[in-house]
Amino acid sequence: MLAEAGRSVTVFDRTGICKETSSGNAAAFAFSDVLPLAHKGMMRHLPKWLADPLGPLSIPPAYLPKLLPWLLRFWRAGAPEKYEASLAAQAGMMKLAEAEWMGLLDRSGTRLMLREDGSLELYESEAEFQAGLPGWAARERFGIGFRHVEGDELARLQPGLSPRFIKGTFVPGWKTVADPKLLGKGVWAYAERLGARFEKARIERVAANPDGATLTLTDGTTRQARHLVVAAGAWSHLLTKALGDTIPLETERGYNTTLPKTAFDVQRMLIFSGHGFVITPLETGLRVGGAVELGGLDRPPNFARSKAMLEKARQFLPGLDASGGREWMGYRPSLPDSLPVIGTARTAPNVVYAFGHGHLGLTQAAASGRLIRDLVLGQTSPIDLAPFSPQRF
Repeated sequence: MLAEAGRSVTVFDRTGICKETSSGNAAAFAFSDVLPLAHKGMMRHLPKWLADPLGPLSIPPAYLPKLLPWLLRFWRAGAPEKYEASLAAQAGMMKLAEAEWMGLLDRSGTRLMLREDGSLELYESEAEFQAGLPGWAARERFGIGFRHVEGDELARLQPGLSPRFIKGTFVPGWKTVADPKLLGKGVWAYAERLGARFEKARIERVAANPDGATLTLTDGTTRQARHLVVAAGAWSHLLTKALGDTIPLETERGYNTTLPKTAFDVQRMLIFSGHGFVITPLETGLRVGGAVELGGLDRPPNFARSKAMLEKARQFLPGLDASGGREWMGYRPSLPDSLPVIGTARTAPNVVYAFGHGHLGLTQAAASGRLIRDLVLGQTSPIDLAPFSPQRF
């Protein structure tokens, strides 16, 4: 969006365009996913999930001491007044995200990648369904449409589903994309046509100067920028410390397996919230993934987690062909209150932060782009940025 505004833009990345977390995410535009993670429903599941090393949430024992301060902040974020504030902020961000994405899809010529089939969240018991109702009531307060289904309608929305699922919630406004990596490359192609450039490089550190900012690369060379945007995902907090901002960013390692398209005829995104994973039909295959492993940036992948989700998928969709899959792990940048950091650095007004979107990086990408543009250009933001301030911690 800065390129659209006529600014000279250079993107630095250590690997390439859309080769990190968004290359393998669940492909969702989850505009209805406004509930902060630190809610009562999540807290209720925690003991059971943590007891299962391959369950929806895992914390490697050796990493727990380092994680404790973040977990304490997470617990505090679930206090009623903080939860409500985060919920309202997230809902406002999501409305902006949907509007900005629809416009960007049109301008970039990527609208054909959008799929508007809705999502289906599934429940194995009446108790599980009832436990989810407060969350749906909260969504309804912000105008999110949905309907609860069972029986023939449930079977019509996803033929072949295991009878263990007795009810579901259909969200017609939920959207997905044909493939997140292809979408990212399509949007980048549009940016290139507007003059944006890419430089493959690893940034060692950043520093403010009177004219903007200096970037030091790992090879020792430097680059100068009048404005700098730090949007390095799970690695962002490593760059902000030198600018006076210590951000409690943690890494949710997510796993998935992408099967061939012929593995099963999945009609729309299926959400198994009680098990912490989803199944998304893509143009390039069938993606089974999710879960959370709070394990930092340095531990090797534990692909037993992706295998566990795939085994559950075989049980939930009898007849699913689980052969020929590609396993993957990505790093979600997560903050305790489930809100991203969007704002200027404490000591450098020409440095803007945009990171910490957790599970919602793809969903909120266009909104973040709009907010970054407004901050750089000195324009009024369309939403209140105070809940997203880097200095809120």
